[in-house]
Amino acid sequence: MNETAAREWLTKAWHHYSSGKLLYEANHYTDVISVDLHYAIEVILKSFLAYENKQIIKTHNLLELHSHLLRFIDFNEDEKELLRLATAYHIKGSYPPKDRKLPSRDEIKIVLDFTNTLFIEVCTILNISLEEIKSR
Repeated sequence: MNETAAREWLTKAWHHYSSGKLLYEANHYTDVISVDLHYAIEVILKSFLAYENKQIIKTHNLLELHSHLLRFIDFNEDEKELLRLATAYHIKGSYPPKDRKLPSRDEIKIVLDFTNTLFIEVCTILNISLEEIKSR
């Protein structure tokens, strides 16, 4: 088991999550917040692979990623819907698509809360100190 690698991934995830949370609290643009939340969830999930010294799967699709992690974590249908929603937050290029809509603040709050809960759950599963991650 590679706790050091998992800690590094979780620290990066914390940076994305806490950035999204600060921006949300500052009433910033939800499209910007959504990108941070997508990356936070993606990196949290990939920390399982880092923990086991497995190859990091090159995908931004959170449901596809989750399908490789069923021995670690499973989600109910509502949570899977949040993974689908957050996957749509990923931007594929540097130019904004014409039809990209701003997620509502209510939607962002739900994904923000889900991300926080996921972060805590993964730290617990991997027996990694949440406080240590937050302090890095």
